[in-house]
Amino acid sequence: MPELTHRRRLLVLAICCLSLFIVGLDSTIVNLALPDIQRDLNASVSGLQWTIDAYTLVLASLLMLSGSTADRFGRRRTFQVGLVLFSLGSLLCSVAPNTGSLIAFRMVQAVGGSMLNPVAMSIITNTFTEPRERARAIGVWGGVVGLSMALGPVVGGALVGAVGWRSIFWINVPVGVAAVVLAALFVPESRAARPRRMDPVGQLLVIVLLTGLTYGIIEGPSTGWGSPQIVACFAVALLALIGILLYERRVAEPLIDLRFFTSLPFSGATLIAISGFAALAGFLFLNSLYLQDVRGYSALHAGLLTLPMAVMTAVLAPISGRIVGTRGPRLPLVVAAIGIILSGLLLTGLSADTPLALLVTAYVLFGIGFGMLNAPITNTAVSGMPRSQAGTAAAVASTSRQVGSSLGVAVLGSVVTARVTGPLATGLPEASHLGWWIMAGCGVLVLALGILTTGRWARRTAERAAAHLSPEQPKVVVRTA
Repeated sequence: MPELTHRRRLLVLAICCLSLFIVGLDSTIVNLALPDIQRDLNASVSGLQWTIDAYTLVLASLLMLSGSTADRFGRRRTFQVGLVLFSLGSLLCSVAPNTGSLIAFRMVQAVGGSMLNPVAMSIITNTFTEPRERARAIGVWGGVVGLSMALGPVVGGALVGAVGWRSIFWINVPVGVAAVVLAALFVPESRAARPRRMDPVGQLLVIVLLTGLTYGIIEGPSTGWGSPQIVACFAVALLALIGILLYERRVAEPLIDLRFFTSLPFSGATLIAISGFAALAGFLFLNSLYLQDVRGYSALHAGLLTLPMAVMTAVLAPISGRIVGTRGPRLPLVVAAIGIILSGLLLTGLSADTPLALLVTAYVLFGIGFGMLNAPITNTAVSGMPRSQAGTAAAVASTSRQVGSSLGVAVLGSVVTARVTGPLATGLPEASHLGWWIMAGCGVLVLALGILTTGRWARRTAERAAAHLSPEQPKVVVRTA
């Protein structure tokens, strides 16, 4: 890639962030539309869970493949194909006649979205070659992803209240078309000097693992946890995991290089991403049903109530990125964990008439936590890695975010709905208590990992892993505590 001017590099970053914004927005914008979708399409609770998880599950399954495809066939080209597919999937979702077709079209969206997230990170890491400048760009990228996901419920509530639930998909089309044109004009084409080989077996094993696990968790409450169907799902998922651990060690260029996990910061970032985004996805899913089905608020009113969370995320996401760039990821991770824990604890006593002041306080605390969370995840994942491996490390971190989102909706949704006795409107508040405890537990895990993975010992494990991965390559230098 030829050397670009500072202004051109910022423009490339803006184009990447624009595309990532609509992908992140779509991960959460659907939540406030769930009650309307349920009424309009006569969807079950598990159908609503699949409306969310079909998107995040496909994203998680294909992110690594999309990254290697871009390295081989061209990052800008793959980026543009992803934008076209994402826009087409959005258009199809807006005309879906039933729940099954909506879930299928969400999967089309996700195939396109999978080509945007890791490819944009690869474009950014190859555009910003100076370490400090790259750290700031990664901080902006992480902040945009987090901000888009936090704004999803607010934007979704406003659109559903004003136009209807189908409008939440319309907005992606003009943005996607504009991004395709801007990418053609301003984003230079680039490829890896030696692209990684495809790993179809590893890809298939990942898909089987995530699909089997998610299907078992979502359908378990209705089908029965001990039913042959659910037991078979979990058994297949376990076999796929064993297959990944055995097969990927023997492949010259695996889909997931297991040596990455010998780096404590990388392993920690993976678990932090899963825990933090599980908390976010579960929080948004349960909160949407509570505000509209239990409290009787409109989608617009429910979206406005979550505005404090989005505001705190918007304010703190860029601050978190700057702190990571100057002081390292530990402080943002600790603050993020405390915010998530306190928010979850406040909601463990949720009832049908919980004061709005307490709800808003919980939303503010969660916004503080999530606003500080996203930037240090990527920073921690790529800490000390060879430059040639930074895109792969970031792609695994992005995959972990989507895995967390899928598991958050699956686990919290299933745990809560299994405990509901009677109509959802009367049984949800008490049934949700265990779900909020699980969310607080995710915060505790973020806190422990945030402290453990940002010290000197953890940094040394990252350096050893980097030496084994690519001893001759320069390392990505980012700050740690």
